[in-house]
Amino acid sequence: MQVILLETIQKLGSLGTLANVKAGYARNFLIPQGKVKPATKANLAEFETLKAGLEAKEAAALNDAKAIEAKMTGTVCKIMANAGEEGKLFGSITTADITASLADAGFEVEKRNVNMSEAIRYTGEYDVTVTLHSSIAVAIQVVVEAQEEE
Repeated sequence: MQVILLETIQKLGSLGTLANVKAGYARNFLIPQGKVKPATKANLAEFETLKAGLEAKEAAALNDAKAIEAKMTGTVCKIMANAGEEGKLFGSITTADITASLADAGFEVEKRNVNMSEAIRYTGEYDVTVTLHSSIAVAIQVVVEAQEEE
């Protein structure tokens, strides 16, 4: 199915590009999310009238992401967790924990934007990336420490 991208989508293309995607992906995800429109003559004509507004919206989102990137660069998230003698955690540190730690530091990000290869299961320092925009990702450091027992 051929669609018109209404925003930049990683692995598909930039704003205004015609892309071929599977029909189910378009019908079930992209169209309901407002990310694309089917590439019909009427939609192509309508897109040309809306293009300037969409480009301005995309540029504003990119500028916001750049501003957050400048503030977030070098951020260290310190997370306390219950751990055993050898540093193995009782449970794990997930994207939700990192999102909560970033919120405490003043950065509002969504769980899906925190990129980890796998859950953190030991104390130590880990590098994690946070995707702020389709073209901007920030590397942050997560420090997991064992909680002091009382």
